[in-house]
Amino acid sequence: MPGKRGDGSVYGRILEVVRQIPQGQVATYGQVALIAGGCTPRMVGYCLASLDHGSDVPWQRVINYKGGISPRSTGHGSEMQRLLLEDEGVEFDEQGRVSFRRFGWMEED
Repeated sequence: MPGKRGDGSVYGRILEVVRQIPQGQVATYGQVALIAGGCTPRMVGYCLASLDHGSDVPWQRVINYKGGISPRSTGHGSEMQRLLLEDEGVEFDEQGRVSFRRFGWMEED
C-alpha cells in the first residue's frame, strides 16, 4: 500500500504528520497539508479516507478548519469520529465544533 510510514511519498508524509497529533488534540486538514508539504487539504482527506479499517493512524484527530467533522460518504464515519474524539476527552460545542484554543495541536485559530 502506498503511504506506509517513512516511504517519502506524499501519503507517507501525511501519515507521519497525523501520527504526531497527540491524543486529545486535533489538527485541520490544511495544517496537516502545510506540515507535510507538497499537498492540499483535499489530498489529506483522500489519504485518510483510503486507510484500511483498523489502521493505527489516528485519523479521527483531523477535522475541518471550522472545527467540525467533515461528512463522510458512508454516513456513519462522522459519528464514529466524534465518538473516538470524545473518548480522548475532546469536547464539542452546541454547533458540533471543537475549540482549537483548547484542543488544537500547535494551537490554531
